[in-house]
Parts: sequence; C-alpha cells; structure tokens
Amino acid sequence: MLNTVFTGSPTDASPLLIVHGLFGSARNWGVISKRLSDQRLVASVDQRNHGESPRFPSQSYTDMASDLAEVLEPIVAEHGPCHVMGHSMGGKAVMVLASQRPDLIKSLIVADISPVAYSHDNTPLIHAMRGLDLSTVEKRSDADRQLAQEVLDAGVRAFLLQSLVVKEKRWLLNLDVLEAEMPKIVGFPEVSGSYDGPTFFLSGGESTYVERDHRDRAKALFPNAKFASIPGTGHWLHAEKPREFEAAMRAWMTAVDAKG
Repeated sequence: MLNTVFTGSPTDASPLLIVHGLFGSARNWGVISKRLSDQRLVASVDQRNHGESPRFPSQSYTDMASDLAEVLEPIVAEHGPCHVMGHSMGGKAVMVLASQRPDLIKSLIVADISPVAYSHDNTPLIHAMRGLDLSTVEKRSDADRQLAQEVLDAGVRAFLLQSLVVKEKRWLLNLDVLEAEMPKIVGFPEVSGSYDGPTFFLSGGESTYVERDHRDRAKALFPNAKFASIPGTGHWLHAEKPREFEAAMRAWMTAVDAKG
C-alpha cells in the first residue's frame, strides 16, 4: 500500500485524492492539501519508488493506477467516489486509473499533462542527483551547491532537494528504477475505452507540456473534458501560483458536488 497522508475530516463533500508527479511526494502538496481540507477530506500519496512508499521494479502506468485503486477502495467504500487530481506523471497515472476503475472516481482533474507520449527525458536530473557526494553533505545548502553544477534552475534544484534526507544522506527516490523506466514514464500506454465522467484539464499558460493539438486525443479518451489554463505559469503551476490553482480546484469540485 502506498504511503498516504490524510488531511482534514470527512464532510458532505466528496473526498479528494492528490497524486504527485515524477520526483515528487505527498509532502510537496502539503499546503494545498491543508487549504482544500477546509471543505473535504484530502488524501495525498507517495507514489511507488517515491517518498516513503514501497520500492518496486516497475514504474508503469498500469501499476501506478493499480496502486491508486488500492488506496481509493477503502475511502470510496466509506465516503463514496472521490475527486482525483494528478500532476504530470501523476496526471497520466490518474487518467489510466479512470479508464480502469471509473467506479472510484467522482471527477478527474489532470494538471499540466496530456495523454500523449513526450520526447523530453528527465534522465539528466537523475544523473545529477546520483552524482552528489552525499558523504560531504551536512546541510541542504551543501547539496544545492553541488547540484548547481548540473542543474542551473534554482527552482528545479529546490524541488529535487525536497526528496533528500540530509541527516540520513539518502534520496527518497528509487533512482535506478526511475532511470530504467523513463521510457514508460514519458510515454503513455494504450488504453481501452474512455472515461465519460467530468474531467478537468488544468494547465500552465506558459507550459510546454500541454498543447492545443493534444485536445483531440484528450477528448477522445475523456469526452466530457473541460480545459482551462492559469496565465503566467509553467509546468509547476501549483507551486508558481498556488492560490489560483487552489481556487480553480475548489470551484471545479464544488460545481461537480452540487450536481450530485
């Protein structure tokens, strides 16, 4: 079972499951989880090979979707179907989940990703993390200085370093498996059927991950999809403009809940 963090208490509103992206964790979503928990129970997971969740030899989307179903089943049994939000890799995982287990989902929210294969490769970031001499790291700034030699963007470094346990000198990431499975992570599997429940594709206005020509594929798999973007944001839209991201999430879930 994936490591799962619960925030807030059950209410009449449907619960929310938050699924992070590559190199992330439930911890990255702590502030947004807390804010959204004023209206509903919020669950956030560490995906396989991330955070405190188990290590496995696979990072396929079919396996990630099965992990999420295992988390959702007891929540749904007690509180009913959940809103499910996934960002980036997590967005692809929840899209596959929706195709396999629509009975678990009240609505689907996909943050800055499309159901397509991408050509980018995050392997250089794995090499940069693996290249750190952790024996010389006594504080996070030590790691940041080393990582800066390979990763120029300070924001990306800060994000990656959230998965470093400085005192224990270890990464909360299974870097070997993530590297080996990178073709699957940047790809998207063939899925049978479609999910006709309410679906919200929310993207960063300046992100290169979601393009208008992806919409046909998205609509084919999610015929009731709606699309919106947050201006002035890139791929990490929830970190760049958290208040706007929170407001969009809140408005969407409230509207879906009102329809019953």
